[in-house]
Amino acid sequence: MIVAAGLLALLFIYPLWKITLVAPQYPKGVAMQIWINKIGGEEPAVLQNINILNHYVGMKYIEPDSIPELVYFPFIVIGLIITALIAAFINNKYVYLAWGITFLILASLGIYDFYLWMYDYGHNLSPTAPIKVPGAVYQPPVFGTKKILSFTAHSYPDVGGILAGIALMLSFAAYWFQGKMKKNEVAISVDGRRDNAPRMQSRA
Repeated sequence: MIVAAGLLALLFIYPLWKITLVAPQYPKGVAMQIWINKIGGEEPAVLQNINILNHYVGMKYIEPDSIPELVYFPFIVIGLIITALIAAFINNKYVYLAWGITFLILASLGIYDFYLWMYDYGHNLSPTAPIKVPGAVYQPPVFGTKKILSFTAHSYPDVGGILAGIALMLSFAAYWFQGKMKKNEVAISVDGRRDNAPRMQSRA
């Protein structure tokens, strides 16, 4: 659990998610990275370039300052880090399980919120867009690959997302190992009493 807390702390350094757009004019791809507190890219002008592309098809500009999740997500992560350390101090398998389930629920809500944001950007298009394709929507996938006009969008966890997934698995591993240790302690205790029984009878 201490390791899990350390991995979550790295979310303040490494991006959580990455969406890469590949097209003939961008053979190497344009990669937008999402941190828990900001949105950017591997290069300084990535967000600006994506906003220019979005403008042509009528999508709204991506403005990090207008996304409230980027303000309160860091506090959620800090809360998970602190409670993970408290769980390690308590050292109870049910506390580990409760932390893991709580983290899983929060992660699921975060992914659903991510989906809603992308749905809004991809479906609510400006009627005055320079390029209009009847019936077209431009929502990237939450996870996986999708063809959008001449672009291919790839959406996958980045380094931070992978580390967060490992932290979640560690909490369930801690629950399992703690349970196994308790069973072994009980078995050793029972065997010890059985070994002592004949000695007590012989002394009598």
